[in-house]
Amino acid sequence: MLIDDVTIKIASGHGGKGAVAFNKNLMSLGPAGGSGGDGGNVFIEGVVDLSVLRHFRNQKEFYAQNGQDGRGQFVDGKTGEDIILKVPVGTVIHNLDTKQDFEIVKIGEKVLVAKGGHGGKGNFHFRSPINTSPKQFKEGRPGEEFKLRLELKLIADVGFIGLPNVGKTSLLNELTAANSKVANYPFTTLEPNLGVYYELILADIPGLIEGASVGKGLGIKFLRHVERTKILFHFISVESVDPAQDYKTVKNELKAYNPELAEKEEYLFLTKTDMLTPAEVKKKITILKKLNKNITPFSILDEESLKKVKEILNKIKDEKIEK
Repeated sequence: MLIDDVTIKIASGHGGKGAVAFNKNLMSLGPAGGSGGDGGNVFIEGVVDLSVLRHFRNQKEFYAQNGQDGRGQFVDGKTGEDIILKVPVGTVIHNLDTKQDFEIVKIGEKVLVAKGGHGGKGNFHFRSPINTSPKQFKEGRPGEEFKLRLELKLIADVGFIGLPNVGKTSLLNELTAANSKVANYPFTTLEPNLGVYYELILADIPGLIEGASVGKGLGIKFLRHVERTKILFHFISVESVDPAQDYKTVKNELKAYNPELAEKEEYLFLTKTDMLTPAEVKKKITILKKLNKNITPFSILDEESLKKVKEILNKIKDEKIEK
C-alpha cells in the first residue's frame, strides 16, 4: 500500500556545554576549556522511490545526535551526527509548528528542517588581561523540535486519468517497464503506478468515480496526485454505455476538487477499440468529439493504433527537451 500522508516528530541535537579547565602543561598557565560541539541537523532529501514513506509507518520520532561537551586542554566537543530522512520527489513538508511549507521537487534535493543547537563556549574564550583565570562557560543551545506532516503529491509529465477499468494500467505496462497489476474489475489500481517512457514520467492515477472529490470510492486521496501533473491523458472505454457522461463525470470531479485541474492540457483516448466493430467505434468517437476534438482511439492489441499514442508522447518529449 502506498503511504502518501504521514505525520512525524523530528528534533535536532542540543549543543554541548563548554568546559572549565586550566592548562596542565608545565610552565603554561591560563584557561584551557574547550567549547561544546554543535548539535546534529535534520535534513530531508528527495529520492525517486515512491515507497520510502513506508519507513515512517512504524517509526514516528527521529532525533539527531547531541553535540559533545568541551574538554580540557583546548579540546572542543565533537559535532553531533546529522540525520537525513528520505522522501519521494513530490513530497510537501508541512511544519505544523511554524506553519511553513517546503517542497521536494528534485532527486537529491536536500532541505534543512531542524538546525542543531550551537555548542557553548569554554572558559578559554572568556580570558582577558583583567580576567586571567576565568571560570565562566556557556551551556549549549537546545536543538529545534517540530512536528512535520509529509504529504506526497506526484510530479509527473503525463497523468493517466479516467473511470475504473478503462485500460490506463495496461497502456502503462505496454509503454514502459512497469509491471502493474491488471484485471477486469473496478479498482484494480489501488495506488498510483509510475513508468518512464524515455525522458517522460508517466503516472497511472487510480480510477475516479462520481463523488471522488468528496471522498467516495478511492476518493480525494488520489486527486492530489493529479495536481502537479503537467498533461492529462483522459481514458474512456469503448465498452461504455454513455461515454459522454463518463467524460463529464471525471471532468466534474477534477473541477470540484480544484478548478485548475480541469484546465490542464488534455488528450482524450478511446480505449479497447478491439472490443467493437469499426462502425461502433466511429459512433463513440463522434459522440466524444463534441466534448473534446483531440481524441485518439487505440487498442493495446493493435500496433498501428499504439503508434499514434507513441507519436503524441514523442511530441511531448521533444517539447520537454526543447524547453
